[in-house]
Amino acid sequence: MFDTLSGKLSGVFEGLSKRGRLSEADVAEAMREVRLAMLDADVALPVVRDFVNKVKENSVGSEVLESISPGQAVAKIVNDALIEALGGAGNVPLNLAAAAPVPVLMVGLQGSGKTTTSGKIALRLLTRERKRVLLASLDVQRPAAQLQLQQLAERVGVGSLPIVAGQQPVEIARRALETGRREGYDVVILDTAGRLSIDEALMQEVREVRDATNPAETLLVVDAMTGQDAVNTAQRFNEAVGITGVVMTRMDGDARGGAALSMRAITGAPIKLVGLGEKLEALDDFYPERVAGRILGLGDIAGLVEKASETLDHEESERVAKKMMSGKFDLDDYASQLRQIGKMGSISGILGMLPGMGKLKDKLGDQELDTTIFKRHQAIISSMTKNERKTPSIIKASRKKRIAAGSGTTVQEVNKLLKQFDDMSTVMKRISKMGLGGMKQMLSGLMSGGGPGGRPGGGFGGMNRR
Repeated sequence: MFDTLSGKLSGVFEGLSKRGRLSEADVAEAMREVRLAMLDADVALPVVRDFVNKVKENSVGSEVLESISPGQAVAKIVNDALIEALGGAGNVPLNLAAAAPVPVLMVGLQGSGKTTTSGKIALRLLTRERKRVLLASLDVQRPAAQLQLQQLAERVGVGSLPIVAGQQPVEIARRALETGRREGYDVVILDTAGRLSIDEALMQEVREVRDATNPAETLLVVDAMTGQDAVNTAQRFNEAVGITGVVMTRMDGDARGGAALSMRAITGAPIKLVGLGEKLEALDDFYPERVAGRILGLGDIAGLVEKASETLDHEESERVAKKMMSGKFDLDDYASQLRQIGKMGSISGILGMLPGMGKLKDKLGDQELDTTIFKRHQAIISSMTKNERKTPSIIKASRKKRIAAGSGTTVQEVNKLLKQFDDMSTVMKRISKMGLGGMKQMLSGLMSGGGPGGRPGGGFGGMNRR
């Protein structure tokens, strides 16, 4: 969602880096561009003004203007200012330091993703912290809202408060806490009703529930796609009921990103969690320094490592890696690796977490980052017999037709997959024959611009010319 802002800021820093030493006029011009970029990204005007003034003030010192790489120095100052605007380094965890059952109050407008987020938080507390969680819907306005949360609780594997017709929100909240105490729950998540817009009736209802339950957390759920409206909503809720944290949903969308940059400065409440998709597992901690790094094209290696450690099957990866290095790689192993890649999410998202990959993403375009090719490859492999997957060389014309028909693809796509797999297998066999010493020699040759043994363009014995 920060792609546009990221691209514009990168352009500003590139311009500065080409100028050698900077003058105050250069900094002033760059800050004008930064200001326009942030306003275009829907960042609140007071936040932009404060941000630009802070960066400008820190950028005109002699140590920056006279430094060898002033462009990098200004980029560092902007990075620090972004982190500060987003709430400071490090994530702010959920506050569960209260007597069990800990009440967590979920508030927000209708359609912001409040009910789904309640389920996501319940799953997170269950799997990561081994907490017993009870979900309770206080929404008596929307038809079937209580039933929706009950079904969500079943999917997640947590408790849900039995529905009693005719009860009002405050009564339901008190019954939820009593049930939590009686049945030994650690956390009770109270999902309040939303409205299409903020009104006094909504605020009064939330205030009454808050006063009756004394929640440890009052989390406001806002949709990042609504831009400045999300900030206005947060400000109104904060003034009326006092929020302790924000959960931003749809952070994987293509909104301009200004809401996230404005939220902490306008409300004083930290963004604690972000929703990154429809799946119940798609909820992450919010780290300002990681978001700032991605905006400035510095990547988020720590986030990528965390995602890999949470989603990948390391035993399976090691098994396949050993087979690849021994040159005994088959289509079952290839399918296994495709499944692992699929678990990591979109290729575009993974590229966004790598330093300096923003430009590559722009060059490739969304179409080439589409993971449907992986799904097609998995479908093709699934349509093969066990023997065909183990020994792809036996797949001739008639078998290709059968596989294409069974996978809903074409013979050309089957041929393409087999060609790619054959190329990969050839490379793996060459690497396995080289051993460690051969690999070192090959890499040193490639690093110096030649092939193995310093022979220019040698590559994998001519593989690069195939």
